[in-house]
Amino acid sequence: MTSQHIGIVACSAPGAALCYQTLCSEGAALLGPYEHPEISMHSPSFATYNERMERDDWRGVGELMLDSAKKLAAIGADFLICPDNTIHQALPFINDRLPVPWLHIADAVAEEAATRGFSRLGLTGTRWLVRSDVYPDKLSARGLEYVRPSDEAREKMNRIIMEELVYGIIKPESVEYFQGVVDAMKTQGCDAVILGCTEIPLIISDSNSSLPTLDSTRLLARAALHRATGPVTSASRR
Repeated sequence: MTSQHIGIVACSAPGAALCYQTLCSEGAALLGPYEHPEISMHSPSFATYNERMERDDWRGVGELMLDSAKKLAAIGADFLICPDNTIHQALPFINDRLPVPWLHIADAVAEEAATRGFSRLGLTGTRWLVRSDVYPDKLSARGLEYVRPSDEAREKMNRIIMEELVYGIIKPESVEYFQGVVDAMKTQGCDAVILGCTEIPLIISDSNSSLPTLDSTRLLARAALHRATGPVTSASRR
């Protein structure tokens, strides 16, 4: 079966690895034993991304993303995905310069939320992500409500993500903290929670969450598989 070439604009390692693994494992389930679309990945040093995020240089973050996009397009990627929620806030700075189409991670999550009938979603992720409009814009466009975490929770989640999860470190007390954040969102009327950092699925899932989870990493990978293996139309070329 002919499929499109998926380009992964990678940022932090565990989320990118989980996305790649999902593309391969679920590709096999969809297409047959050992089958998956062609996949390429590019990433600069995560330190370069982190330095620009820390000083809120989102134009600079966008330029890193664009550099990866151009390199992936040059080796044949038909479209791009980025398994990192936070840096999507830099996408508006480069949208009109992208060499090939880009699947937005929040679109994949919002579509799943709407399909499953959720109406009020809790948002978790880095402090940059949860204060941004990356998810609010996409959710509001579908008539979905959202709840941001408290300032205290944003800082604590950010520390866990940036000091532990991006290194693949999983601590029981950090799992418990995220569970508590989800519990608080449930009391605020949320009917699902967005795992809005691609490392959060390493510690939170439907099995240990008091709310249904929307796993941004795997949902993006599934959207990419659907696009890569579906019919090529004028819309899929944009």
